[in-house]
Amino acid sequence: MRILKYLFLLLLLSLVALSIFIATQKGDFTVERSKVINSPKSAVFNFVNDFKNWEDFGSWAVEDPEIKITYPQNTIGKGASYSWEGKSGSGEIKTIFVKENDSISQKMNSDGTMSDVFWSFKDTVGGTKVTWRTKGKMSFLFKIYSAFNGGVEKIIGGLYEKSLANLDKTLDYEINTYSVKVEGLVKKPETFYLHQTFTSKISSVIKNYKIVSPKIILFCEKNNLTITGKPFILYHTYDVVNGLAKISICVPIKDQIFTSEGSDLYSGKLEAFEAVKTVLTGDYSHRQKALDKTSQYLNANRLVPDATFSHLEMYSTSKTEIKNPSKWVTEIYHPIKPKVEAVKIYKPAVIKAEEVIKTEPVVKTDEAIKTEPVVKPKQVIKKPTPIKKEEEQSEF
Repeated sequence: MRILKYLFLLLLLSLVALSIFIATQKGDFTVERSKVINSPKSAVFNFVNDFKNWEDFGSWAVEDPEIKITYPQNTIGKGASYSWEGKSGSGEIKTIFVKENDSISQKMNSDGTMSDVFWSFKDTVGGTKVTWRTKGKMSFLFKIYSAFNGGVEKIIGGLYEKSLANLDKTLDYEINTYSVKVEGLVKKPETFYLHQTFTSKISSVIKNYKIVSPKIILFCEKNNLTITGKPFILYHTYDVVNGLAKISICVPIKDQIFTSEGSDLYSGKLEAFEAVKTVLTGDYSHRQKALDKTSQYLNANRLVPDATFSHLEMYSTSKTEIKNPSKWVTEIYHPIKPKVEAVKIYKPAVIKAEEVIKTEPVVKTDEAIKTEPVVKPKQVIKKPTPIKKEEEQSEF
């Protein structure tokens, strides 16, 4: 019995000593991992910048099928966030700074361990070099967990290595699998729509679309407005040199309405028009290839663009319907001027000089020449004189 007490006391003292040792260990940590991703920088940046994509590459989510992820309304760019609860713990993360196509800064709380998360994206041979770094201070529980699992470098570093490998695999197929098809001339009907108009960087159009279009849809739902189709973007101008575009993010509605003064939403009407339709199947990063192919089609068929607006993009299958970028479908319409059919004018055949028919000149006089009608003499038909028989002589 006494031996058991000593063993229990020894165990207790060991736990206390271990706790004191762990508590006095340095809690600050910095972990960093890098990998070259075989995809364009803008595509990688946009994918990472949307928290809804993290469950496709984050190893803690991929390896835990029962994880519960909660998304707020905004999951893209500055102010975006999301939270999770899984078998490995719970936490939340929020984006506090974004530099377009360059870097992202975030704050994370994972079971009480606070850390600063930093992403950088650099062009390099073979794709994009992605660097993922976290710096923070471990909670007491995380110190204990790391002490029994090889240390914080191994724990977090292992998560980052697996996640970056998943990111490369996902993007290599999903981003780089696409097709472009020019379907030719179509007629777009008259359309009423609600819209918000502003000037945007071309590289930020999709991000702005994902933020603005849900707001317009919510406005329609609150005001019982019938939505008649997919949201679309109307490009009034498209300046490739300066990377800017004036756009209207639109939601088609059944009837035209008038919004109140001071609202950032306006009602518009798109007249019926003829256009060249191009279909992009795949990630939006290949949009410029679709535009270039449309330009080639216009030139080859001698079609003249209508300068009323640049073009219209409709997202018939987007991330709201399916997560895989390789299966997204974008319809692009370039307005053209209708062809004017030439009217054929009849021209008499030209008679060559040698084919001219010579005629006697007609002499005109003041008075008409009077002529007596020519009377043809009647032909006299002589009848033969009948021959009389000689009378017989009388006997008297």
